[in-house]
Amino acid sequence: MIVALYLISGLAISLMMLFIGYFIAKKQKENKLKSASEIAESIIEEAKREANAYKRLAELDIKEEMSKKMEHLDKQKQERLRDVIQREKNIENLRRETEKRNELLQTKTHELGQKEHTLHQRERGVNLKEEKYRTLLESENKKLEEISGMTKEQAKQRLITNMESEARYEAAQLIKKIKDEAKESANKDAKEIITYAIQKLSTDQVSEATVSVVSLPNDEMKGRIIGREGRNIRAFENITGVELIIDDTPEAVSISGFDPVRREVARMSLEKLVSDGRIHPARIEEIVSKTEKEIDTIIKETGKEITVELGIMNIHPEIIKLLGRLKYRTSYGQNVLQHSKEVSYLAAFMADELGLDRNIAKRAGLLHDIGKAVDQSYEGTHAKIGGELAKKYGENDTIVNAIWAHHEEIEPISPIAILIQASDTISGARPGARRESLEAYVKRLQNLEEIATSYEGVEKVFAMQAGREIRVIVEPNSINDSRAQELVDSIARKIEEEMKYPGQIKVTVIRELRVTEYAK
Repeated sequence: MIVALYLISGLAISLMMLFIGYFIAKKQKENKLKSASEIAESIIEEAKREANAYKRLAELDIKEEMSKKMEHLDKQKQERLRDVIQREKNIENLRRETEKRNELLQTKTHELGQKEHTLHQRERGVNLKEEKYRTLLESENKKLEEISGMTKEQAKQRLITNMESEARYEAAQLIKKIKDEAKESANKDAKEIITYAIQKLSTDQVSEATVSVVSLPNDEMKGRIIGREGRNIRAFENITGVELIIDDTPEAVSISGFDPVRREVARMSLEKLVSDGRIHPARIEEIVSKTEKEIDTIIKETGKEITVELGIMNIHPEIIKLLGRLKYRTSYGQNVLQHSKEVSYLAAFMADELGLDRNIAKRAGLLHDIGKAVDQSYEGTHAKIGGELAKKYGENDTIVNAIWAHHEEIEPISPIAILIQASDTISGARPGARRESLEAYVKRLQNLEEIATSYEGVEKVFAMQAGREIRVIVEPNSINDSRAQELVDSIARKIEEEMKYPGQIKVTVIRELRVTEYAK
């Protein structure tokens, strides 16, 4: 019984606990639902507030944008209004100006009509006077024909002949006067510019030939250079491409070759071999190979040095190398690199005096003979080759034309090209600058004398001052003063057309009448 009571009590307690737990769980669930509902309502309220804020911001942005557009439209409207007002003013001014012009045109038309009427009246008066003078002139001509015994045509022909002779004489005198004045002015300016340029430049000229001489310590060295059965000299000539001349000259051998670079390689190589004392084909090949590399380095350094010295920048490396090769080139015995340097300075000095670009002139002067640095693989004159090389390596058209035109093979397109021609002539024509063979010298003098003696009335011709001046003595009875002026011009032009020469040649025509009588 007691157990049953315990069981019933436990069951009651369990049911009570279960009921209490159910109510507690329900209460907690209701609290959670209430809390979630409150959170949701809070979120919704926050979202509404943010939406309202964004809406207000959007409305403000729209109002601001509309305000800006309205302001922009107002500005455009004001500008167009001002433009319309200005155009109306311009049209009104144009209308007033047109009215003034029309009034002026009407006035001038009226004045022109009056002048035309006056002119017609004067023309009628002139015609009447002309008819009167014509009648009077015919009457006078008849009287003159009767007095002179010559017809009108004969008198006219004689008058024309006399006037023609007088006009030719006066024309010759006038031409002489104009030429003298022009020469005086031009010579003065040209001499000042050229003298200034020459005085600023002073360089030494080195004459070179196609033979180089190497000194030896003794004559026994010649045998070692030749070698057993000539193997050393054959190896040396085959490797260097020059001819080694061993003759009776004491303690010296000669190296002959047209290529100055090869000749210089051979000279330096032979000096090293002689200094070293070991001379055999293998050693020769080794020394020549090293020397060729040294020469290439010297050529490049020489090209760089000359450009730095002249202050010329941005030159292509191949052009610099060609400039270095000019150190070993000669023209009429004149070193081409020194000649190019001299031409560069002369052109720059004269460009300064004439107000031209001295940098362009200096650059063109340095590169004008660049075509002489190449070998026989290039075809054409050195001026043409130089122009093509300059164009190939990026030089501008002015410099290319100056190089190509410095021997007048094409027409110059700029004053710079003319300056290069003049500078080249000055450098080459300066006394002592170039050598000239005796045969060429005599031939040039003979050509000068033949050109002058080919003219009628020339009695004697003398070429003087090494062909820089030619004096022509004419027969005074067959050539008068005006004809002498024409003759000297003609001879000068013919010399320019038929001969090539550096500098200029002075032509002097001498007309002298001598009358002799003996008193007995």
